[in-house]
Amino acid sequence: MRTFIAIDFDKEIKDTISSLIQKWDTADRNIRWVKTQGMHLTLKFLGEVPEDKITEVKSVLENIAKDYPSFRLSLKGTGSFPPGTRHPRVIWIGIEMNETLQNIQTRLENELYKIRFPKEKRKFHPHLTLGRVKGPQNLETVMDSLDQHKETLFGRMTVNTITFFKSTLKPTGAEYTTLSEFYLE
Repeated sequence: MRTFIAIDFDKEIKDTISSLIQKWDTADRNIRWVKTQGMHLTLKFLGEVPEDKITEVKSVLENIAKDYPSFRLSLKGTGSFPPGTRHPRVIWIGIEMNETLQNIQTRLENELYKIRFPKEKRKFHPHLTLGRVKGPQNLETVMDSLDQHKETLFGRMTVNTITFFKSTLKPTGAEYTTLSEFYLE
C-alpha cells in the first residue's frame, strides 16, 4: 500500500487556496493543479508499505504525537521548484517553519529509520504543492503571480493531528484515504 504522513489543512485554508488556483488555472492545462481534497503538508513519504509494517508505522506515529503539543501553522508566500527558474516543475505555497514542526519532522525521520525506512536526502522544506508543471509553455501569468505573492499570508491554523494517508494513483490523479489520525497532546 502506497502511504505518506502529513498534516491535513483546515477547510478554510483549502477554500482560500482553491480560489487562488481557479484564478491561475488556464484552459491549456499546462499545469496539473492539486485538487482541494489533496491539499496537505507532507511530513514523510513512505511509498509502498507492506500490510505487516503498517502497525509499526502507526505505533511510531502514536508515540510521536503524544510527545508534542498542538501548534500554529502559517501558510505564507509562493515559489517553485527548482527555485530561481522561469521553467519550474512544481508550484507551491510556503509554510513557515517553527520549532515544533521541525522537531516532529526530524523525529519522524529518525524513528522511521529505526524500522527500516530510508531517510530523506533533501532538507525538509515545508510547503503545499499547488501544481505540477507539464511543460514550459504559457507560464508567464502564473510566474508573475508567484512573484506578486512572495509575501502573501494565505492563512493560519492550529495543528491538532498528524495523519497517516493511503495514496491510490488513478488516471485522474492521486486519491488520498485517511488510514489513521494521531492527536497531539
